[in-house]
Amino acid sequence: MGAVIMHNVVSVDGFIADENDAVGPLHDWYFNGDTPITEGGDQEYDHSGTGSRLMVSRASAPYVRSVWESIGTIVMGRRLFDLVNGWEGRPPTGDHVVVVSHRPKPEGWHPEASYHFVDDVTAAIGKARELAGDRAVAVSAGEVGGQILAAGLVDEVAMDVVPVVFGSGKRYFGGIDGQHLLEDPHVVIQGEGVLHLAFKVRR
Repeated sequence: MGAVIMHNVVSVDGFIADENDAVGPLHDWYFNGDTPITEGGDQEYDHSGTGSRLMVSRASAPYVRSVWESIGTIVMGRRLFDLVNGWEGRPPTGDHVVVVSHRPKPEGWHPEASYHFVDDVTAAIGKARELAGDRAVAVSAGEVGGQILAAGLVDEVAMDVVPVVFGSGKRYFGGIDGQHLLEDPHVVIQGEGVLHLAFKVRR
């Protein structure tokens, strides 16, 4: 069974977006490099709304590529789903998406897409693991990600830290309470405009 990895791009002070859900410069590093994430460079990931191919630095590309290729299922909250309209049924990576929501999938929304709506974080991770098989489950950080971490269901915390201070906004760990210990980082990669970090959750 694959690992459950909580992940997001984040500011130095721990925010994944501002109060209005705008990411500002957090995603600039996805487009400022000279290396496509896919080895052939022929596949476009146009999920950003910019119409641009993702081109990252040579230091970032192998890491991002390996992470994205390992993912079988994405777990996200309903707010993010609504903001991006579920990437129109085509997630940026992985084959399946589990949305944590008390509301059902919008009627008639991309019936061909493997999107599953579950109203409980424990059930959501169970469904995501079932769908992912031996591949990883990627949990989007934020309120739902924090709830999943607090429930003891996250194996690893991964952060793409961008050198910007937001001051306020939507927190990487949401409104999580209490301390949660992590191991020393097993990934420390300095890209251009981003620092990739990954920590195992201490059991």
